[in-house]
Amino acid sequence: MLEVKIFTLYPDLFPGPLNVGIYKKAQENKIWNLKVINIRDYATDKHSSVDDAPFGGGSGMLLRPDVVASALDANVGNDETIIYLSPKGKRLDQKIAKELSDKKKLNFICGHFEGIDQRLLETRNIKEYSIGDFILSGGETASFVFVDSIIRLLPNVLGNDNSIKEESFENDLLEYPQYTKPQNWEGKTPPEVLLSGDHGKIKGWRLSQSEAITRRQRPDLWKKYLNKNEKH
Repeated sequence: MLEVKIFTLYPDLFPGPLNVGIYKKAQENKIWNLKVINIRDYATDKHSSVDDAPFGGGSGMLLRPDVVASALDANVGNDETIIYLSPKGKRLDQKIAKELSDKKKLNFICGHFEGIDQRLLETRNIKEYSIGDFILSGGETASFVFVDSIIRLLPNVLGNDNSIKEESFENDLLEYPQYTKPQNWEGKTPPEVLLSGDHGKIKGWRLSQSEAITRRQRPDLWKKYLNKNEKH
């Protein structure tokens, strides 16, 4: 079972979308578990202060390393992965999500204000990840995205584990177009090849569509795809 712990200043936001649909069912089936830790519970003054002004001046406030460290040390064991959700972190992709889905324990720190004292990141061996090149008001929103991308990869979470193999970003390609009933909708019908029953032709059509979409919409992925296939 994967154990996920979220360290946040806003515990009331959880479990939120992680408590519906396949994610709720997966928790009930003991495939994964969620624990939410309120960072403010580890503040030491009467005002429950968790932030302070940065040394050297500047706008905004920083999360205090002593408070966050106390929360981590009380809840995280040795060799567990700790992730700080930060816009300056390594950008999340499907490869990273797969690597993290193999872990047994994952800990996420939801940042706020201007960030966290650098000493905390270094002394607790914290990995920094981002969900994209944009700024959010807090790490909670990012944590939903991050956890979602990982949980769905766990065995028996999706109804058909084979569907993962054909999704976008597998083999550095975006997914091909898909169609379902009704066969004729507003005068439009699916490509004839999908109705042919010829699985070889269908597979070829889907690959060509994935390649064309990737080349047009994600030239960075297309370059990776070409380079990988040249090596083979």
